[in-house]
Amino acid sequence: MLGTVAFGGPAAHIAMMEDQVVRRRAWLSRAEFLDLLGAANVLPGPSSTELAIFIGYRVAGWPGMLLGGVCFILPAALIVLAFAWVYVRAGSLPAVAGILAGVQPAVIAVLLQALWSLGRAALTTLALAAVCVVAIALAAAGVAPIVVLAAGAVLAVLATLTERARPARTAVILPLSLAAPAAATVPFGLGGLFFTFLKVGALLFGSGYVLLAFLRADLVTHLGWLTERQLLDAVAVGQVTPGPVFTTATFIGYVLGGGAGAAVATVAIFLPSFVFVAASGPLLPRLRRSPVATASLHGVTVASLALMAVVTAQLARVALTGVVPVAIAAASAVLLLRFRVNSAWLMLAGALVGALALR
Repeated sequence: MLGTVAFGGPAAHIAMMEDQVVRRRAWLSRAEFLDLLGAANVLPGPSSTELAIFIGYRVAGWPGMLLGGVCFILPAALIVLAFAWVYVRAGSLPAVAGILAGVQPAVIAVLLQALWSLGRAALTTLALAAVCVVAIALAAAGVAPIVVLAAGAVLAVLATLTERARPARTAVILPLSLAAPAAATVPFGLGGLFFTFLKVGALLFGSGYVLLAFLRADLVTHLGWLTERQLLDAVAVGQVTPGPVFTTATFIGYVLGGGAGAAVATVAIFLPSFVFVAASGPLLPRLRRSPVATASLHGVTVASLALMAVVTAQLARVALTGVVPVAIAAASAVLLLRFRVNSAWLMLAGALVGALALR
């Protein structure tokens, strides 16, 4: 059920799960639920999806693990697939182009709101703020996202081990060969699509919006399979549909490779979550007790925010190209930050304004 009606992002998904499995069905105690939530937050990948997998495993063992994850992912993926089918066939029509042009500025506002709320929670010390600044500089310079995340982890550990850590000196020794490759057109293939999304699912920490940084680096800059606007459209669809934002992979897979591409991308991006949950039992207690592991996770989190900030700025240059898009973004940001309006309503409003004013 939640895979069909869970709008609003990971926080809303988690609240709905707590309501269903703790309050209504009493499958778990509140303490057990919070323990599983903490475990999901430690692992890479989409936290709400991994929480669904954890709950299934705790309630019904291995079959429950598979059923819990699949039932949360599959309905959302099918809804996104329907949107992708329409997009591929009607995306070039003037009316649809106007709708998409109106939704894209609202997406930028959602990203800004997520940066604000996540940043306040993650940047709790001057050391972490410094790590974030260095990570922003690396990401803006074109360094590959995985290297930015690794640098964030190393710098945070150094800051924990010594009060006089100097992250800037550590950062400059990264070899130039680690920069993201320049734009080039690489022939599309299902194998390449699978490994691209498998890498994202296995390495992504922090908010699901960090997905954008990986996808832009791989699919837009390196492989040349997507345009900036197609990436924005994919994120917009992920915002207006229920379930995990990682179903953006379903949309992109269909745009690039039809039904087979959608299936390959969806399986690849979610597969690591099942593997991590299955293998995490004996490892999580040790990670929680380790100051070094805790510091590295904090560093990865703030580096994820840095990636998200840089890619938001890059996408904003594409989306905010006139008075109307800027006005949509500004109004959406005010409604999100001041009145906490659900992002799905903002997407709908942006689509309506775009259909009327940007076609």
